[in-house]
Amino acid sequence: MASLEGKMALVTGGGSGIGRSVCQLLDREGVRVVVADVNEAGAQETVNLLKSPDDHLAVLMDVSKKASVTQGVDAAVKAFGAPPSLMVNCAGYINFVPLADLEEESFDQMINVLLKGSFLVTQALAKAVKAAGIKQGSFVLIASMLAHLAIETTGHYSAAKAGILALSKTFSKELALDGIRVNTILPGIVETPIMPKELLEQHIANTLPLLSIKRPGRPEEVAEMVLFLLSERSSYITGAEFCVAGGL
Repeated sequence: MASLEGKMALVTGGGSGIGRSVCQLLDREGVRVVVADVNEAGAQETVNLLKSPDDHLAVLMDVSKKASVTQGVDAAVKAFGAPPSLMVNCAGYINFVPLADLEEESFDQMINVLLKGSFLVTQALAKAVKAAGIKQGSFVLIASMLAHLAIETTGHYSAAKAGILALSKTFSKELALDGIRVNTILPGIVETPIMPKELLEQHIANTLPLLSIKRPGRPEEVAEMVLFLLSERSSYITGAEFCVAGGL
């Protein structure tokens, strides 16, 4: 995808899982990557895995806090002279508990990381891109097939992911005149480090019978869809949802 050559991307949650795979594929396509993660060591590890680490930047970012998001975007501008025009919001949090037993703090953390975080990062980068006079951009938010499914113990996660869909569609309308496209990817069950092994095995067992492709997804399979949506090959697509879920 030569259209990505020389561009810059901010990837939240880039320290592991889908975010790390996105960073690696973007690097392959000649994109300068700002790897943001609440785990700064993980972000730096991702940078070290890229072809030319000195061409990329690891930043500490807690997406649930506006000041931290602003500092991360400012760090990218300071390092590279301009804000990223590409964004992939992969920052995640998992804590599956029945709603009847869920503590208020756990509900708040889920909403803050997934939904509020998506809002803060998209808003901050949109403002930075417009202020820099950049007329073209592409943002991808990672939701989940659980935005459309009701499964025991995932109510607060599903609610946050469903909120991301509404947020993304609204941003796509509001940012269209600024040349920024906004789309959403809905992964199914994907093998990532954020999912505890026992929980992953449980969800594989529960979900596998529903899948057309009888296996969990791999992070790089989601990343390939991200690349398409960031590139000019998807130039007429905005406000859309893409399922990468093995037929779930």
